[in-house]
Amino acid sequence: MNRTEIDISWLSRYPGRLLAAVIEISEDLRLPVYIVGGAVRDGLLYGRNNRDLDLAVAGQGIDFARKLASILEGTFVLLDEREGVGRVVWQGYDVDLADFKDGSQSIEEDLVKRDFTINAMALAFPDHPFSAKTALLLDPVGGGSDLEKGMVRAVSERTFSEDPLRLLRAYRFQATLGFSLAAGTEEEVRRSVHLITGVARERVSYELDLIMASGRSCLVMNGIRDAGFFRYILPEMERGAGIEQPAGHHLDVVEHNLAALCAMEDILREPGKYFRERKVMLHFLEGREICTRLKWAAFFHDLGKPEVRKIRNERITFYSHDRAGAEQVRIIGIRLRWSREKTEQVSRLVANHMWPFHLCNVRRKEGVSARACLRLIRKTGEDLPGLFLLAMADSLASQGPGRPVNMEKELAELFSEVYDIVNKEVSPVLAGPPLLTGHDLIDLGLTPGPVFREILQEAEEARVSGEIRSREAAIDWLKNCVERKYSGEIKRNSKQR
Repeated sequence: MNRTEIDISWLSRYPGRLLAAVIEISEDLRLPVYIVGGAVRDGLLYGRNNRDLDLAVAGQGIDFARKLASILEGTFVLLDEREGVGRVVWQGYDVDLADFKDGSQSIEEDLVKRDFTINAMALAFPDHPFSAKTALLLDPVGGGSDLEKGMVRAVSERTFSEDPLRLLRAYRFQATLGFSLAAGTEEEVRRSVHLITGVARERVSYELDLIMASGRSCLVMNGIRDAGFFRYILPEMERGAGIEQPAGHHLDVVEHNLAALCAMEDILREPGKYFRERKVMLHFLEGREICTRLKWAAFFHDLGKPEVRKIRNERITFYSHDRAGAEQVRIIGIRLRWSREKTEQVSRLVANHMWPFHLCNVRRKEGVSARACLRLIRKTGEDLPGLFLLAMADSLASQGPGRPVNMEKELAELFSEVYDIVNKEVSPVLAGPPLLTGHDLIDLGLTPGPVFREILQEAEEARVSGEIRSREAAIDWLKNCVERKYSGEIKRNSKQR
């Protein structure tokens, strides 16, 4: 057993009431308590306390957790009755109490049954945590050394067979800590990757989201692909391997999707480098979740291409790949147990990711109209900045000889123009009272139905483009519209009456 004296000043930064309660219960139950897992790892690595505090005890972990919740007036959560694990949620802290693993009789035996060496270290909970400056680090498998090297190493050859989720957790720690996988551990992952099929989808989804939320999702998702995970957890992605693309691209479909993720990660670090509306983009990106969803959208944006690929006149085409991809995102969202709102947002971004490029083509020929901006807003809503961030990532990932010159510059200029038109011409119309309602359509002899939505949307477009500016002009416009396009329906309705 490696025992090293280490600085534990970070421990005193935990709330005094929490530390005192742990000592009180330890003395009452006559049980030694050990700080384990991420709290020790992050304390050594960053010199700071963690919002999650993992404690190990020799039996009575659940009873300990119940008593701690009672003293702190926190919330007790039973995590695993068989393994003796309970959680106390209190003032933003999650304190987990667990029996020694798998019936271990000592903390040393417990530690060698953990997943990775950097998580297999422990500290005896000090009698005076408020003033203690140092303590002995219990480190039976060399976690301290691997921490210094920046290495994720499996504790034993049983690590992945005992819990196959650890296959992904290895990459999650690579992403969140910036570490490398030890060569032997990476080889064992590749040999054992098929075991991931036996893991609950919610657990897989949780690890993937943590990877996507990190600043190293590009590197790690490429590693996950190389290790063979896509075949088992994201087969839709692997279908793009070897699918050749037109001259605007330099990569096959799956490599292009991965390159778009890398580009998105770079854009999110400094959106002002790509768009002059830096404050607009930063405001849109507030909160961790939207950044993660944008990365998923970049990763999945061309998911539908293999399904719709055709050769027309010796040209490769992917018509409607955006819609096909959006549908596949919905299927993946269900499989990964995403929320409906998350699934719909990522799917919507994928479904509309070609709009900025189509609008660039229109802008070159005839400029951008308020009507076109209104239609775009209807499709994207508040995700307009996100759609342009996605388009920028797509463009940066497309570096073939046939790509349009200065595409990124065009996209940035287009966003500026669209954003200006939306603020000055579209938003005031949408915010104000409508000039026409369904009652006006009924008065002209139309029957309520889908046609009402079509007409009222046309009226909005006519209004933002300046064709109608008053109630009277709107009524005249409506009469002309109905006479021109819907007179047959009015005649049918009259006969039915």
